[in-house]
Amino acid sequence: MLTLSRQRLLAAALAILCALGGVWLTLDRLVPAPPKTITIAAGSKGGAYEFYAQKYRDILARHHVVLDIRTTEGTVENLRLLQDAASGVSAGFVQGGVSNSSQAPDLESLGRINYLAFFIFCRSTDRFDELAQLKGKSIVVGPESSGTNSVVTRILKINGITPQNATFLPLAGRAAVDALDSGKADILILGNVVEAPLIQNLLRDPGLRLVSLKHVKALTRRFPVLTRLELPSGVIDFEKNIPSTDVTLIGTTSSVLVRDDVHPEIIGLLARALVEVNGEPGVFQQFGEFPTQSDPEYPMAESARDFYKNGPSLLHRYVPFWLANYARRALAILVTAVAILVPVFSYAPKLYLWVLRRRILGLYRELRAVEHGLVSELPPSALAAYGSDLDRIDRASKVLPMRHSDLFFALRAHIDLVRARLQTIRSGGTT
Repeated sequence: MLTLSRQRLLAAALAILCALGGVWLTLDRLVPAPPKTITIAAGSKGGAYEFYAQKYRDILARHHVVLDIRTTEGTVENLRLLQDAASGVSAGFVQGGVSNSSQAPDLESLGRINYLAFFIFCRSTDRFDELAQLKGKSIVVGPESSGTNSVVTRILKINGITPQNATFLPLAGRAAVDALDSGKADILILGNVVEAPLIQNLLRDPGLRLVSLKHVKALTRRFPVLTRLELPSGVIDFEKNIPSTDVTLIGTTSSVLVRDDVHPEIIGLLARALVEVNGEPGVFQQFGEFPTQSDPEYPMAESARDFYKNGPSLLHRYVPFWLANYARRALAILVTAVAILVPVFSYAPKLYLWVLRRRILGLYRELRAVEHGLVSELPPSALAAYGSDLDRIDRASKVLPMRHSDLFFALRAHIDLVRARLQTIRSGGTT
């Protein structure tokens, strides 16, 4: 009978385990699962980047991915964290004009996401409309590691305002507002979005005035990364006419950067969040203006570019994000199995016939051993043993598929001959 020995069963089990381990390792390397938690470097409390990060976090949570928001001083620190593989930061907000791909070659962009305006506030009793008038003033310019500080100090310098003739305060968020309220600061400059609660509160504060700048067009020519922005009269509050006049601001754009080793599925999910949050029309941008499909300072991540052009993949349209990776792995296993099994099945019949032939030849060898041992002088016990061997060979031959080998018929005929010879010896005849 075609039986499996204990050793063969053990070998088969080990082979299966090795195959499963190989498939698992291959999938883990070729189709790795996206992480369940990622960290984004935002900015200071109450800033534009924290404002957007919180909205992204809510969207990613719907897809069972946790977005951990790390508070930082701003763009410069965000870049440092992104370039440090040990920091755990996978994504970060970066202000335009601070760095580029030659300085940070391991980073990719998800596109420009917004206009970041530099809001300049002073007390409502103060009167100035040119930055050159700020000599001798205490000015909040943002933390030293922030993009706001980098851009604002350059703008002030070209207007003749330096730390030698003015006091620069490296504050941000609530601390910056408190400095203006307490009289520690005369001027507050914040790089932010108009939708941020902090900016909304400042715009509605009757004790403060938002400064409209002159020479903004000239500044944009000197610094191409900057852009002219206009806050129309009444756009914040029509009933109270806030602001009371059109305000000209200087601004720039921001990007979301990711490390080039971030999982493509996570990049696609972040791109979806950017479209949902930043694609809406606003005070400064038109519908669909952001996120952009290009970035003048960094290469675009392919997964993000593909999402912006084609939308979610067919798989993500019908399968939840958390299930999509399992579906991708199942598809990878199916493709791999087909690639392996198709050639295996083409050789399987030949292999099967070879195994069957080997089995028949094995039975033939056993049958010949019985035949050669049959002599007339054997005792009854030996004849009984040979009879048992012959019965075992007969049973084993009957389970062989008859249609697969001509040797089967010869084997059956030979068994009948040996059985007849055994009967002759038992009855006392000669061989």
